[in-house]
Amino acid sequence: MKLITILFLCSRLLPSLTQGEVSQEIDCNDEDVFLAVDVALKKYNAGNQSGNQFMLYRVTEGTKMVGSETFYSFKYQIKEGNCSVQSGLTWQDCDFRDAEEAATGECTATVRKRGTKKFSLATQTCKITPGNGPIVTAEYTCLGCVHPISTDNPELQPVLKHAIEHFNNNTEHSHFFALEEVKAAQRQVVAGANFEVTYSIVQTNCSKKDFLLLTPECKSLPNGDAGECRDSAFVDIKQKIVQFSQNCDLYPGEDLEQPLPEDCLGCPKKIPVDSPELTEPLGHAITKLNTDNSHSFYFKIDTVKKATSQVVGGMKYFIEFIARETECSKESNTELTANCEVKPIGQSLNCKANVYMRPWENKVQPTVNCRALETITMLRRPPGFSPFRSVHAQETKGTTRRLNCEYKGRPSGAGAESAPGSKAESSHLAQ
Repeated sequence: MKLITILFLCSRLLPSLTQGEVSQEIDCNDEDVFLAVDVALKKYNAGNQSGNQFMLYRVTEGTKMVGSETFYSFKYQIKEGNCSVQSGLTWQDCDFRDAEEAATGECTATVRKRGTKKFSLATQTCKITPGNGPIVTAEYTCLGCVHPISTDNPELQPVLKHAIEHFNNNTEHSHFFALEEVKAAQRQVVAGANFEVTYSIVQTNCSKKDFLLLTPECKSLPNGDAGECRDSAFVDIKQKIVQFSQNCDLYPGEDLEQPLPEDCLGCPKKIPVDSPELTEPLGHAITKLNTDNSHSFYFKIDTVKKATSQVVGGMKYFIEFIARETECSKESNTELTANCEVKPIGQSLNCKANVYMRPWENKVQPTVNCRALETITMLRRPPGFSPFRSVHAQETKGTTRRLNCEYKGRPSGAGAESAPGSKAESSHLAQ
């Protein structure tokens, strides 16, 4: 007997595990559900070379995912019919075989919808229980078709890692962002694989000023900026990402700052400005400054304002200091020496230096950026004056600014070194 009407006995409609941009539960009265199941079942029957066709018994689970593409993911149960696969009939033209002899099965499928009524099978797995035998599993995958994949699929990891690095390296935001959640993903096999992935990102407490890259110590800010990205990537057969595009929307948060944890191993640490640890990085910084500066006279470090260190596969130092012009010309001297005195009237530079050091490789990478300050008259300082001291500036009425410059030790006599354990004194210099 020809079946004119198929009754769907939907026992339950549960969301599938695959996430889409918009996920909707499907309804038994939705005609597209029947059309999607029809495509999947016909594909299964067409793959059998012998035996009878299977007929739809009922759909048990299903989800419709609507985004740039529409996909139906569902489970359905089937029973053996009385029409052979060679009969030329469709499964709707058959009757169910007697229950005692009929094979039964359950299939899980994903079907893609294009246009108004064009459906194509993406993936399908069917488990068949013969009337008198063990369960047989049959799988089908459309290799050239676009279809959803699980958001925790391991194949997404290199794509997501590349995506986060690309975002952090190509945006001017002051802080690094981390992956928050993968919302949807699709794959297409084409002599490699095309991936489309939608995910959310969140601002961390690691600023680009203090960190070279995103590290495990960087923590998400609960009220920081957030965003959603939609990326496309092509991965070749050597598992190399050769094409990549990214489109992200950022949404401002409420609180952009949060203190770094005290036990953060890769976080910047403040260093006392008179710490001996700064001697070597300061030496590299002033050498870099004098090499890149076209000024006729050498500069030397006069005041260290603040400094931090950070462990990043080596040691990174950030130092802010004041450099002043000396009386040693580059024409008469091959390098800056300890005997080079600061000019009483000379140029001053406010500098910020980043010095990256890997001692075991003898690798040093200093960068120094300076801006010129007004030329001022300086009081000559006694020999042995140390630049390692803190500076506190206070603005007063008029144009005069007073500095309270603290340094350790003062020579007891002309040319004498400070005695060990001598008390720190203060010096007031008017600018």
